[in-house]
Amino acid sequence: MKRDKKIPIFKNYKGMVDFWETHSLADYWEQTEPAEFEISEKARHRYLVSIDKVLLEQVQKIARVRGLSTESLINLLLEQRLGEISISKS
Repeated sequence: MKRDKKIPIFKNYKGMVDFWETHSLADYWEQTEPAEFEISEKARHRYLVSIDKVLLEQVQKIARVRGLSTESLINLLLEQRLGEISISKS
């Protein structure tokens, strides 16, 4: 890692997303610190939802490339889209 590479201070989540989509955490690993957290089992529920086979394959491929579980990517995509819908309907 070059010594001049520093993780920037982000003004918002979009800036953070834009940065990490084009940079590797491996280049900045020494600047990270451990985080401890717990996730309540009550915070998540599982639902059975039918998904088109081709759509599921696309989501699985993107999730693999980004190092995410399919479930996590689907939750992120739903959250983003619902945010867009909520904003446009307000």
